[in-house]
Amino acid sequence: MRGIDSVIRTVAHVIAGILVVWILMDLLDANRGNTLVGWFHSAADWLAGWSIGLFDVASHNFQVILDYGLAAVVYVVIANVIASRAFARA
Repeated sequence: MRGIDSVIRTVAHVIAGILVVWILMDLLDANRGNTLVGWFHSAADWLAGWSIGLFDVASHNFQVILDYGLAAVVYVVIANVIASRAFARA
């Protein structure tokens, strides 16, 4: 069962990584016309669709961090809870 919890955590960290990369790209004004930037933007929008606009703040930078960062934290926390419970049952 040790392998399953590792896979769950790895998937969550990859998802969080995509979201963090998009946050950095947005904050650093990456060229949205670039294919790679577009892919990260689309993936991040899809992964964080539920958290975008959940809170409304005046600063664009803080809004991006809140929208996508909240989703990244939630994915990692949920994955860790699921993985620890799955491992505890084994």
